[in-house]
Amino acid sequence: MYKLVIGNKNYSSWSLRPWLLMKVAGLNFEEINVELYSEEGKKELFNYSGAGKVPVLIADDMTIWDSLAIVEYLAEQHPEKALWPLANDSRAIARSVTSEMHSSFMAVRSTLPMNCRLLKTVKNPPSDLQKDVDRICQIWRDCRNDYGEQGQFLFGSFSIVDAFYAPVVLRFHSYSIPVGEIEKAYINKVLSLPELQEWISTAKKEDTIVEAYENITT
Repeated sequence: MYKLVIGNKNYSSWSLRPWLLMKVAGLNFEEINVELYSEEGKKELFNYSGAGKVPVLIADDMTIWDSLAIVEYLAEQHPEKALWPLANDSRAIARSVTSEMHSSFMAVRSTLPMNCRLLKTVKNPPSDLQKDVDRICQIWRDCRNDYGEQGQFLFGSFSIVDAFYAPVVLRFHSYSIPVGEIEKAYINKVLSLPELQEWISTAKKEDTIVEAYENITT
């Protein structure tokens, strides 16, 4: 039994990534929720990791932090789940686009914070945001066209890549970001996951309100 430490579901995009992966893969875990926007919660995080951030995976007596490190560990521990694509070339590209998600797209992160309760339209996206959106759409199109023939996700079957882009799917949906037909079909497929709907349903019931993530002016 794993333990997964996560933050507020409405706002914590990094928490969603390993949570969704483990849920879809059928990996049992105990969920530990920490309130990220209180002083008590911020202090509590250091009980789980010196980084003081979520997510954190506790496996027996070992603690793994950072979302990418967590999913890599899970992929190694559960090869039968095929959490990465099996083919060498597909897996290399999958790791590349996942790492790009992990390290890039700062305009999307800062301008379009994840908020499962929010529905609005971004009317005048700044150039840096549009550049990020265009790059993400290109990644989704390329993966679907080159590697997605065996299913409806980026590399056919649901994998780590889809878990990492799931918060972007939620952002594009929340802010009505215009996309092409391939990207729209992908967004709809991810949104239809029962596990993601479970996350969204819980997120919408949370009491915490962060005004900076609610009053978006773009």
